[in-house]
Amino acid sequence: MTLHLDHLAVSAATVEDGAAWVEMALGIPMAGGGKHPHMGTHNRLLSLGDLYLEVIAIDPTAPQPGHPRWFDLDRFQGPPRLTNWICRTENLDAALAQAPTGTGTATDLARGDYRWRFAVPASGRLPFDDCHPALIQWQGDLHPAKSIRDHGIRLTGLQITHPEAPALRAALTALTDPRVTVERGPYHSLRATFATPDGTRVLT
Repeated sequence: MTLHLDHLAVSAATVEDGAAWVEMALGIPMAGGGKHPHMGTHNRLLSLGDLYLEVIAIDPTAPQPGHPRWFDLDRFQGPPRLTNWICRTENLDAALAQAPTGTGTATDLARGDYRWRFAVPASGRLPFDDCHPALIQWQGDLHPAKSIRDHGIRLTGLQITHPEAPALRAALTALTDPRVTVERGPYHSLRATFATPDGTRVLT
C-alpha cells in the first residue's frame, strides 16, 4: 500500500479571499472549482503539474450539513492559510487500517463528473493537529490536476513541523515523496515552497 501526494488545501473564510491570497502569493489566478453538497463547501483550483492546490471555504449558499465539515472548516478563523495536505491511495480501506485513529471514515463523494472516496474524520480534524494527511481514493480516470490549465508552477517542498515529528514520520512510511519532510518543532505548521515563473514563492 502506497500513498502519493495528491493536493494541498488552503482554508479561507470565503473562497474569494482565499483565491485572492493565493494569486497574490503565487502570481497566478485560480481556476473555477465547484461545490461539495455533502460538506456545504466550495473551492477554487490551481494546477501544480502532477498535483494541484485547492482553496476551500464554507459555501454560504449551502445548507448546514448535519456533521462537521472536513478540514475543520467549522472552526476556521483568521486570514487564508495552508491548513491541510491530501494523499491518494489505490485502496482507501487498507490505508485507513494502517492510519492513526481519527483519520476518518471512507465516504463516497462527488463534484460534477468527479467521483472519489474520502476519509472524513468524525470531528472534522485530522490526527497530529491536522498535520497528518487526509486520504483520498479517486474513482475512474478523471482527476482535477489533468483538467486545469498549467501555468508552470511546481511544488518543490512541503515542510511539516510538529512536536511529535518522530511519531508522525512513523505514520507516513507509505509515503516516499522526497518533497515532503517532517521536522520536530515547538508548534505544528505547514510550509509549501513553489517554483514559479517569477521565482521561488512560499505558502504557510
